[in-house]
Order: sequence, then structure tokens, then C-alpha cells
Amino acid sequence: MRVFVAGASGAIGEPLIAELIRRGHSVVGMTTSEVRARNLEHQGAEPLIMNALDATAVEDALRRSRPEVVIDELTSLPKELSDMPKYAPGDRKLRIEGGRNLLRAAIASGARRYLQQSSGFFLKAAKGKLADESSPLDVNASPSVAASARTYAELEARLFSSTAIEGVALRYGFFYGPKTWYYPGEAAANMAAKQQNPVVGMGQGVSSFVHIEDAAVGTVAALAAEPGVYILVDDNPSPQAVWLPAFAKFVGAPDPPHISEAEVNEIAGEDAVYYATKLTGASNAKAKRVLGWNPRRLEWLQA
Repeated sequence: MRVFVAGASGAIGEPLIAELIRRGHSVVGMTTSEVRARNLEHQGAEPLIMNALDATAVEDALRRSRPEVVIDELTSLPKELSDMPKYAPGDRKLRIEGGRNLLRAAIASGARRYLQQSSGFFLKAAKGKLADESSPLDVNASPSVAASARTYAELEARLFSSTAIEGVALRYGFFYGPKTWYYPGEAAANMAAKQQNPVVGMGQGVSSFVHIEDAAVGTVAALAAEPGVYILVDDNPSPQAVWLPAFAKFVGAPDPPHISEAEVNEIAGEDAVYYATKLTGASNAKAKRVLGWNPRRLEWLQA
């Protein structure tokens, strides 16, 4: 199958390209960097250097490439979590405007299917329940969470409003593994080492993670599955009070401090409280049933 990957050099890009090629697909990878383009070529993909915000260039590229499937993994995220507020406007612009250019070009080039990166962690579910594919994004959450949820909701609505192409929304959990924030020596691990990520209140917010390589495998499986929404998370949705101390131990950091919701709200704001106390974990039952997907156990809960 001929596959065009936008965001081919992002966190999921490298393992996704590797999995596509391993499965025998012909891959075109889009990036903005010459260095990353050489890496894509080394992996066996055809690299294209361009900016997704350049609508004309994107359409020309897809008309030349003539992919059967386009995978939208467009993001603009910082290396450090503390830089998210500075990056958020640019990230939204790339996803919304760049993604619009990509979707229009996919349709114009005759692509059959469009896979859209979405969120499996900003979902609403009944208390004590895991979110599933029918669960809405939490567009009324704390400020930055709500803003992100609205972006994902807009992307999904745009995709599924089109009758010109098959749509698949992939609601990923928090990525972990090489070159992600949740990896030894990276952003979340460094915060844990400095005890900058406390257990907040009862730490009852439930997080769902997914290893970056498992996310790639699930994405490739969705190339030929029925269109619709799929949640790609592992089998271990865990409250912050459980996963964060285990993660700290996994990366060799001290036990995280425990701080009240009121104190964290005063120091770090509503979003920090939301992540720790209000996140809803998600179910991967559909992906396992339909895609035949079998993610690994969350690494820091294996001990």
C-alpha cells in the first residue's frame, strides 16, 4: 500500500515508518528538516521536505505521491513540558491549518483513507468508568486541557464530516518509550528527579499510556480496518497515586511529594490539578477486538 505520513519525524514518526516498511508498505514521509529527511531515507522511506502550512506545496506533493492512505501525525511540541504554554498556539495552528491543507490535498489526490491523530486522555466518562470510543472529549475541562480537547474535537468533526474519504481517528494514550517525555533522561523523568511532579490530593485522576512502538503497530493495523474511532492505550489505566511513584522508581527518582489540591492550584494552576485528579482512563477493548492489537504492559508497573 502507498502511504503518506505527515509528521514523519515526530515522536511516533520513526517507529511508525519502521512498522510500515516492515509490513511491506511503500512510504512517503513529510518533514521540515533536512537532517530528519536523511533519517527517513535511511529507514527506507521517500522523504519530502515541506511545511504543512503551505497549502500549494502540500497539494502538489500528494498529487505527485498519489497515496492510498494519508496519516496525519502533525504536532509541534516542546522537548520540555514547562514550555508547553509557549508551544501551544503553534501546535494548534499546525494541527488545524496544516491538517486542513493535508486533508484537502488527500481528497484532491484521490487517497482512499485518512488517519488522524487524536487524544485518548482528554475524554469524559461516568465516574468510575473507563472512556471508550463513544466518549466525548472534555471541552469544558481546565483551561489548557479544554483548549487541547477542543482542538482534537475539531479535528475529529472535520474528518468525519467528509464523505469524500474514509476517516479513522486514533485516540492515543500518553506516549512513553524512546524519544518521548516519559523516558529516562527526558522531560517527565527529569521532573520526577527534581520532585517537580507531586501526587496531588488523593491522586485519583486515571491516566492511560501507550508505548510508542505499540501505538505504531496499532496505527498500521488501522490502515485496513473499518473506518471510525479507535482508542490505542495499554491495559493498565492507573490513578496518579499509583503510576507516578512507580514511574519515579522506574527512572531512579525519589518518591514524589504529596501536596494538596489547594496548594497545587495556587502554585501551578487548574490544569495541574486536572491532570492529577480528574483525568479519565480509557478502554482499548475495541482496538484489541477489531485490530487484533495486543499492547505491552505499562513498563513501570511490571515490577
